[in-house]
Amino acid sequence: MTPTLFVVLPITFLVLNPIQFAFTKTSISSINSFGYSPHPFPQYLAWIEELLATATKYKPIIVSMTSDIDDAASFTAMLDQLQNLRKKLGDQTDEGARIAVELNTSCPNIQNSTPPGYDIESLNPLLEVLCDAYAKDPTLTIGLKLPPLVHEQQFHSILDRIQSLTSQITLDNHSVGSVISFLTCTNTLGNTLLFPDQITLSSSPSSNNHSTTFALPTVLGGLAGEALHPLALGNVYRFSNLLKESNKRPSSPLSKIKIIGVGGITSKEARRRMEAAGAGAVACATLFGKEGITAFEILSSN
Repeated sequence: MTPTLFVVLPITFLVLNPIQFAFTKTSISSINSFGYSPHPFPQYLAWIEELLATATKYKPIIVSMTSDIDDAASFTAMLDQLQNLRKKLGDQTDEGARIAVELNTSCPNIQNSTPPGYDIESLNPLLEVLCDAYAKDPTLTIGLKLPPLVHEQQFHSILDRIQSLTSQITLDNHSVGSVISFLTCTNTLGNTLLFPDQITLSSSPSSNNHSTTFALPTVLGGLAGEALHPLALGNVYRFSNLLKESNKRPSSPLSKIKIIGVGGITSKEARRRMEAAGAGAVACATLFGKEGITAFEILSSN
């Protein structure tokens, strides 16, 4: 069965900030300098309510959230708003939630800030907020959006931290189950550079009177699309195998964690590769930004 396709590209950015991204000439790849969304969190909740109020079919939505790790109170307030919406929509049932929350640990374009996903312990204040929310409401579906990982210990550190969160819940509630339901692998690769001769003219910043020395006015950005595909496949494969090894242990709390594969899902062949690597679902961003809703036809064709 074809995995569900989750789209995470903030398309509104393409309209509001047309010079913060560029598509490459030689492949379906992109570079962007997007930071966090310019829209306030309540606006997203209003859009979600409107979408689900008129949906005639089951429509899952993942709300990608984050906060300064030193401001857990703001993160708690946002999560409370989300939970209030879920309650209003009748989403807190054992039949399967339509709204999930994803903690974005990995945006590479925040100035003077290292993606905390590379140091999972630094996320403790926000992880504790999620842990508390899950303890109060086990119907809350929680995921982590991770940065591209490049060495063994990074994978183990993340799963060890998830294990410790789960152990805490088990001790408190006397039940076994992972606080984290899914991992999104992987976000864009930061500190990448493209020159104007490498990008398509339609996405060049030159028409906006910016310097054309580099593809982006910010110079460096996050790499996505086909150029990221091999690394994304490796991340999905590594997590998938580590989770399988964990599942060999009796009553493993990590056994139900799923992986959303992200990075270079630009064709049905790429989708199949990601599935073979271990993804239970895939996401497309660069392809969606380039092709619009036709992207879904491309990926779902047999």
